[in-house]
Amino acid sequence: MTTPLIAPSILASDFSRLGEEVRDVAAAGADYIHLDVMDGHFVPNITFGPDVIRALRRHSDKVFDTHLMIAPVEPYLEAFAAAGSDIITVQVEATDHLDRCLQVIRGLGKKAGVALNPATHESCLDYVLDKVDLICVMSVNPGFGGQAFIPEILPKISRIRDMVRGRDIRIEVDGGVNPQTGALCAKAGADVLVAGSAVFKGGIEGYRANISAIRAAAAGAIGLVA
Repeated sequence: MTTPLIAPSILASDFSRLGEEVRDVAAAGADYIHLDVMDGHFVPNITFGPDVIRALRRHSDKVFDTHLMIAPVEPYLEAFAAAGSDIITVQVEATDHLDRCLQVIRGLGKKAGVALNPATHESCLDYVLDKVDLICVMSVNPGFGGQAFIPEILPKISRIRDMVRGRDIRIEVDGGVNPQTGALCAKAGADVLVAGSAVFKGGIEGYRANISAIRAAAAGAIGLVA
């Protein structure tokens, strides 16, 4: 058992100064940089594409954790890999060919992730566990930042933890994460906590304090010191 990693989502950052925001949050203690890609079709919002990720890549050597909330997703995997993503996560609901998608991502030399919406049962992962490096459990309905955490998702995190026991698979939780909910997620079995609104406030010193607060609460929940 280790202290969960913190992955600030730049969805909550100041888009007018994205490069600086990535540098600041990395300096403030982020483990991953979480990149929410939305298409206005699979989810009711539009964010950015591979060109923005490519431009941001030179601002940090942190792990770029790219979450594709787009459909179709298959035609764009190579572009997001080439842009500098380290982890590419696809929504299970966005493809009829999840197994193939995960194989393509690994074939591009990237870690493969799969995300599940709150209403999606984890049994859909049974046949792809040997091709997954990260499972992202959505604790809000995807599309917008600042939503309230759905507490009913906690038993799902625990069930997925049992599913992957003994495998080198990280469990990530995305949506409504703050020190209080982050602690609950860690106790349920989460390894990575995505936080947007709870991190990006107060400038770089605020970012540092906010990341530390989430990390400390999560570590304390599982009996560790951050």
